[in-house]
Amino acid sequence: MVEGGGEDEASVRARAVFISYASQDAAAAARICSALRQAGVEVWFDQSELRGGDVWDQRIRREIRDCTLFMPVISANTASRHEGYFRLEWDLADQRSHMMARDRAFIVPVCLDATKEPGTDVPESFHRVQWTRLPDGETSPAFTARIVALLGAPGAAASAAGSSHSATQTGHGPPPGSTPAATAKSTLRRNRLAIAVTAAITIILAYVAVDRLWLSKHTPAEKPAIAVASAPTPAIPEKSVAVLPFVDMSEKKDQEYFSDGLSEELIDMLTRVSDLRVPARTSSFYFKGKSEDIPTIAKRLMVAHVLEGSVRRSGTRLRITAQLVRADTGYHVWSETYDRELDDIFKIQDEIAAAVVAALKVTLLGSRTPRVTPTANTEAYTLYLQGQALSANAAQLSDLERAIKFAKQALDLDPGFARAWGLLARNCTYTWTYYTQGDYRQVLDEARHFAQRALELDPALPDAHLAMADVLFHQWEWGPAATEINQALALDPGNADAFGIAAEIALVQGRSDAAVELARKLVALDPLVAWNYATLGNALLVSGQSAEAETAWRRAVDLAPTMSQLRFCFAWALLALHKPAAALDQMAQEVDERYRDVGLALAFDALGRKEEADRALAAAEAKYSRVVEYPIAAVYANRNDPDQAFKWLDLACELHDGWAWWVPWDPLLKSLRVDPRFDALLRKLGAVD
Repeated sequence: MVEGGGEDEASVRARAVFISYASQDAAAAARICSALRQAGVEVWFDQSELRGGDVWDQRIRREIRDCTLFMPVISANTASRHEGYFRLEWDLADQRSHMMARDRAFIVPVCLDATKEPGTDVPESFHRVQWTRLPDGETSPAFTARIVALLGAPGAAASAAGSSHSATQTGHGPPPGSTPAATAKSTLRRNRLAIAVTAAITIILAYVAVDRLWLSKHTPAEKPAIAVASAPTPAIPEKSVAVLPFVDMSEKKDQEYFSDGLSEELIDMLTRVSDLRVPARTSSFYFKGKSEDIPTIAKRLMVAHVLEGSVRRSGTRLRITAQLVRADTGYHVWSETYDRELDDIFKIQDEIAAAVVAALKVTLLGSRTPRVTPTANTEAYTLYLQGQALSANAAQLSDLERAIKFAKQALDLDPGFARAWGLLARNCTYTWTYYTQGDYRQVLDEARHFAQRALELDPALPDAHLAMADVLFHQWEWGPAATEINQALALDPGNADAFGIAAEIALVQGRSDAAVELARKLVALDPLVAWNYATLGNALLVSGQSAEAETAWRRAVDLAPTMSQLRFCFAWALLALHKPAAALDQMAQEVDERYRDVGLALAFDALGRKEEADRALAAAEAKYSRVVEYPIAAVYANRNDPDQAFKWLDLACELHDGWAWWVPWDPLLKSLRVDPRFDALLRKLGAVD
């Protein structure tokens, strides 16, 4: 139901405008969309670059069926073209106009240039109504007022759209290049009377939005916790914002790393603001390329607001638009466009963060907004962003190697660039932990040197402490790693990665309750990352919370069903929960054959299928003995063969296996804990004094 009235959701959905445009006209269409939304109009405006497929097709058909006004954006880019998704949208709208008499005038064509109506190749229904000309998408108050009037009362479209005059609109719209908010359902009941003065509407709606945002009773931010199957949905804190990846609007679409980097910088800055909940980068970027609307995104990220925008770069010139949107209403709380030189990028980031904080009226630590001044060399910063983008999306070793190359090039230009040293340290660590590349002593020692350099240059840089903690963790120096994590969290209380490492350290140290609490915070800060739920699942499993552990693991697999080693780890947990049949099902679906073979041996053993287990184990030992030595040890531990189990565990320690940190808490090694060799193994790992 609509707030304050008796209209149902369908009637609200019906009073909406669908804008259809060619990709070449995206910027102009965005200006029209932004102007309409600022007047409180609901606009369906698909910006997905991954158009196509059944899901997209069904959604587009539904929206064109349900909208009140269909607005085709016509230009030289569309008038003579027969291909493109906009043509499918036009055909669907034309079909609707012919099928139902009441819909024949629901089409409101907008022309961006001097394209003439006679002879233009558009559907016949587009010629039955006059066109409105909005050069380059500049939208006047008069046009906006007419659209609001058409949406104000049922049936108004039929009487008003047909009487529109084809004229060149003038007036002041939003700045060129503004990127609209994604689709949002309106929760305000629209006036059924025609509204003539758009300025009055804008003022009233702005007042309502500000009143609701700033003057209402705010829900205080609570300690984040994950909702499990039987738990109620936690309240969304008023002081919360998700930063979505900014859209690359550059002509060649080759600046995505730059637009992503800007988003990450803003996330990093805002997470350091007291009382403000900001989901981590991985969860916010989960929606990149997807067609979910703002309310859906906000609900999944558990935030009240969304910050989005675009970046257009040409040489050293930048145009950055940013806007803060209230998720439940779709209203713009704040928006701005910046036309600057690349050298001003850090100042722009500061201004955007400060504006968001001011709009949300958040109490700041020290009454100041965090500032970003990583380097005075913009070329070094660009190289850093390229390395950061590769690191964040690394799918193979070569991606990490390229990220390392970019970081080193940035440091050649600015040896005092602390963030680049931190990025270099973490990527070097990853080459060992994820790909077993090189000798672990050399790789980790080198990474430690890089992290130390970052700390020397900027002791107040959270990423530097995090990089050092990562290295120390994999060198099994648990106490010093915990110290670095505490430093990172003191400087950046919203750093999800820090909570992840902290939870793993707590497991190694036997503090399972603390591990659960830390993992819950991790998931709350970064709720759409599969491995975060895996961390929580392990912590819950060790603390004896079996049902919740399985729920967390199932959530992990739901988020990333084809991620390497994830189903293997879920099956591991299911074996600990004495569910061998379910474990076998998960092991069989593991995409990484190295772990699938040894995992099947574990599951077959648990089911008493010894011959099949022997074959799977023999295959794992023959092909991957220096990769899966830890899981092989677990197979022998569960066969009550401690000699073979310790043989393989000793090899895992010798190779500094990335799984070795599981030894102190792993339920599948339970049978080994009474053996004196187990304590010796823990001492080797530094897990006991």
